[in-house]
Amino acid sequence: MPPTERLIFRVHALERMFERRITVEDVRSVVGDGEVIQNYPEDKPYPSRLVLGWRGTRPIHVVVAEDSEAGILIVVTAYEPDPIQWDAGFKRKVL
Repeated sequence: MPPTERLIFRVHALERMFERRITVEDVRSVVGDGEVIQNYPEDKPYPSRLVLGWRGTRPIHVVVAEDSEAGILIVVTAYEPDPIQWDAGFKRKVL
């Protein structure tokens, strides 16, 4: 993943992060050290991807879009995956 100092947070992402008790530091860690588990190359206006990372024992998914021309990553949303909807490693949806 690219360096996280060029992260831009959409208002929607910040609102959801607050509701879900996910910090900016959590997101930076996931984006910087996490694993891309799904790519969405057709997303507009920029291609995006789903990144899985861990904060302690807590799994966190972050969706980021990449504006490669500007060299920035845009945080679209962040959430803790529901273990009922995801496999044991939180990498694949089961429902």
